Amino acid sequence: MKNIAIIPARSGSKRLAGKNTKLLGGIPLLAHSIIYAQQFPDLLDAVFVSTNDAEIKAIALEYGAQVIDRPEDLSTDYSPTYSCLQHASDQLGSSIETLYLLQPTNPLRPQNLLREAHTAFVNQGGSSLFTVSASPHKLGKITNRRFVPFNYAIGQRSQDLDPLFFENGLLYITTPAVLAKNAVFNEEAIPFEVDHPFAQVDIDTLADFEYAEYLVQKNNL
Repeated sequence: MKNIAIIPARSGSKRLAGKNTKLLGGIPLLAHSIIYAQQFPDLLDAVFVSTNDAEIKAIALEYGAQVIDRPEDLSTDYSPTYSCLQHASDQLGSSIETLYLLQPTNPLRPQNLLREAHTAFVNQGGSSLFTVSASPHKLGKITNRRFVPFNYAIGQRSQDLDPLFFENGLLYITTPAVLAKNAVFNEEAIPFEVDHPFAQVDIDTLADFEYAEYLVQKNNL
């Protein structure tokens, strides 16, 4: 195997209990990312779920993913994502060249995102890639109880702002060499822009989940 999808899905979510197994559009949240990755057999040699949870493992196997049993010490609230990917890479051996990280909390993705991101990663020669989206907001800091604009001047129109971008979490592409530096991506990473409503979906709370449900219904997903 050279190119694999990794979906990290641990138990123990605090803000939305059992979110990885919660039904979204009639199937478990986790399954959305599995099904998405399975649409690219020409790019991905295998789809793996990394988990410490028996119920999540059973769902992953039911939907055709392979499973990597993640140790409990890499499955805490404080475990960084790169540690899960490092463990997966170590378990699978030196044949792994590229890892495509699909977070289950970002279940909705534009259809061709993975293929287009893969092409950018190969053609632009980056060490890693992560997806970003433009922020429409006027941002600032509160200093000494006063609001200090960051990306605009008082009175400036929103449409005249210089764009700022946020890491939307839809997709990451990385390699064992980058993971060895304790990071999912580094300074040479390609920022791959996504302009799509799905980029706003990152499920941590019930309100996030309800917004995702609305999009699923609206788009007949």
